[in-house]
Formats: sequence, C-alpha cells, structure tokens
Amino acid sequence: MLLKDRIKIIPRRLINDDRGWFLKVIDGKEENLPMHTGEIYITNAKEFQAKGGHYHPKASEWFTLLSGHCDLILIDIKTQERMMINLSFEQAKTIFVPNEIAHIFVNTGKEDFMLLAYTDLLYDPEDTIPYDFSFI
Repeated sequence: MLLKDRIKIIPRRLINDDRGWFLKVIDGKEENLPMHTGEIYITNAKEFQAKGGHYHPKASEWFTLLSGHCDLILIDIKTQERMMINLSFEQAKTIFVPNEIAHIFVNTGKEDFMLLAYTDLLYDPEDTIPYDFSFI
C-alpha cells in the first residue's frame, strides 16, 4: 500500500468568535484510535528549526499544528517512499502517522510553530529510532 494511502489527513473545523478560537483535535471518531490511553504532548520549534527526525517501530501518532507553519516530511522506512505535507494553523488538519514511518517537522515560517501530538503508546526510548533526514 502506498504511503499516501496509509497517511490520514483529517480536515478540522476552526471556530472563531469574539472570545477567541476553538479547535477539536481528536473527537473519538477517527480511524485507528486505540482502546487505551497513550500520551498527549505539545512541542514547538523556532524559525528554521526542525522537530522529530525519527520513526517508531510500534507507536502511531496524530499531529495537529496549533500555530505557525511547517512542512511535515514522511518516509516509509521499508519502501523509502517520501511524502511532504504543508501544515498551517489557518488550514487546520490532523495528520495520522502510522508506525514505521519516519517523520520530521521543519519550521517554514518566521515565527515559532507549536504542535500538539498524541501517541498511542507510552514513551519507550527503544521505540524511537533516529532517522537520517540530512537530505533536507
């Protein structure tokens, strides 16, 4: 199965009013959600910096950009197939990345980006394998 068929891009509805904004990132109706709790985390990256640069043999992850702009670069570690997804807060979407897909987020904006992530397994350093993205 091609990488583009394994990755899920889920459009999200950003609701704005006088008080601010509301964005539901996981609503419980997504495919592939586990029956147990994993971890939720937020990370950021400064201008021209990157986050990630690894893959997980076991864990799957869901990512939503909360602010800024970045490119998500994905590589299937078995087939070496590559894919890039441009992310921005203004066009909110959640990206599902299954296990064994290397991923890195590269800040493409002039401000920090903030990223919300959910992983279906608790952190295990043996399940986070560095991947060489030096070609970017």
